[in-house]
Amino acid sequence: MKNIKIITPEQAAAKIQSGMTLMIGGFLANGSPHRIIAQLLQSSVRDLTIICSDTAYPDRGLGRLIANRQVKKVITSHIGTNPDTIEQMNAGTLDVEFCPQGSLAERVRAGGAGLGGILTPTGLGTLVEQGKEKITVDGKTYLLETPLHADMALIAANIADADGNLFYKGTARVFNPLMATAAEVVIAEAERIEPVGFFEPEQVHTPAIFIDYIC
Repeated sequence: MKNIKIITPEQAAAKIQSGMTLMIGGFLANGSPHRIIAQLLQSSVRDLTIICSDTAYPDRGLGRLIANRQVKKVITSHIGTNPDTIEQMNAGTLDVEFCPQGSLAERVRAGGAGLGGILTPTGLGTLVEQGKEKITVDGKTYLLETPLHADMALIAANIADADGNLFYKGTARVFNPLMATAAEVVIAEAERIEPVGFFEPEQVHTPAIFIDYIC
């Protein structure tokens, strides 16, 4: 078992440096690590690349980092709920790489599983295919979508135990379990931390082996 260290949100934010690539879990701010994001807003960290399902809202979730101009690039599937993302993209100050949501999830999964990529027909004949390799299998054409990795993943769970096993309630699970597998360092923000033995094995959504820190 890894030696999990329990830290504060302030300590978590202090581990993030300018120029890092972060995976941040959540969907429209549900299942996002709000306390870590709040601390990161107080820091001097800039030029982040964020891999995320969507860019949430200007005043909620990771969208606050975009509104605060701490992000240089996002790899995401949806920006429509965050006018700041749209404004900065149109102004050329924020690089937005769009990826269909299912393909985005699979690219993260591929990164965590050590795969060379995934083949998908999604995006063929659209702007999504530009610059991507096409591969034919059994007479069918697919786009090769490359895996995604990050320096750090910031995820959120409803309950953690002291070993780092995680449980997500309802739709809070979203991208969090996938992102926990695809980063060099994983910090999990939990609503509460319980003693080891609190979970039945089948209740664990993310095993502790993927988690480095809990806050």
